[in-house]
Amino acid sequence: MRLRVEFTTEPFDLDVPPAHAVAAREVVEGGGLDTVDVGPFGTMAEGGADGVLSAVDALLRRSLEAGATRISVQVNVVGEGGR
Repeated sequence: MRLRVEFTTEPFDLDVPPAHAVAAREVVEGGGLDTVDVGPFGTMAEGGADGVLSAVDALLRRSLEAGATRISVQVNVVGEGGR
């Protein structure tokens, strides 16, 4: 199964990426996922189910430890039967 995760960490700071946003980005960029798209208001990544689910667990934990007060996450099945 192939999954797409989209997430946003808060609080926002448009001048300098906050530590919680950097931590989340590092998780998905280093997680062996197929696609990672980092944006100013959210990040999207795609990959196999095991990789995405492991990344979600790690990004939640690391972002909260780094000061996130809110994390919004959406996970979708993509590919066959998921669109």
